[in-house]
Amino acid sequence: MIVFWLGLLVILILIELATMGLTTIWFAGGALVAAVLAACGGPVWLQIALFFVISLILLFFTRPLAVKYFNKDRIRTNAEGLVGRQAIVISEIDNLEGIGQVTVGGQEWSARSTDDGRKFPVGTVVLIRAINGVKLIVEEKPMQQAPVQQDFTQQMPMQQTSVEQESVQQESIQQEPIQQESVQQEFTQQ
Repeated sequence: MIVFWLGLLVILILIELATMGLTTIWFAGGALVAAVLAACGGPVWLQIALFFVISLILLFFTRPLAVKYFNKDRIRTNAEGLVGRQAIVISEIDNLEGIGQVTVGGQEWSARSTDDGRKFPVGTVVLIRAINGVKLIVEEKPMQQAPVQQDFTQQMPMQQTSVEQESVQQESIQQEPIQQESVQQEFTQQ
């Protein structure tokens, strides 16, 4: 019986090498355990039972981990690379009417909302969440608020005319003596 299990082991490994599907390799593990049991003189019914139990345990518990590990460097191509990207609505999206288009990466796509009751007007920035056939499934991109600055003296005005710049400079010059006087008063009080 050991010859049978070793032969099955070799055949399963060859099938795995040919397909690279990460399926038959787990049954090869079961065949290896059954071959070891056969070499130790275990009964045939126990060899067959262990072959199936070990194979199924390896298949269901280690295959998902192996697939995840081997596919971590996989580069998404074509349409699946669009998921998570931003798109701009070029034709109103309305699921009830079955209309809507977006542009992403210079290409126009039919689009539908993740929420059937939601309409997106032209110009809305949306996020691509999935692809269903040839349609992109989108949702509105959440608006990001600018962080509030605590120190308003650090803020720079966007653009000032030369007249505005002069008035700001004059105001700051006029405020300096007041600030210096208040600092001197604090020191004298201590």
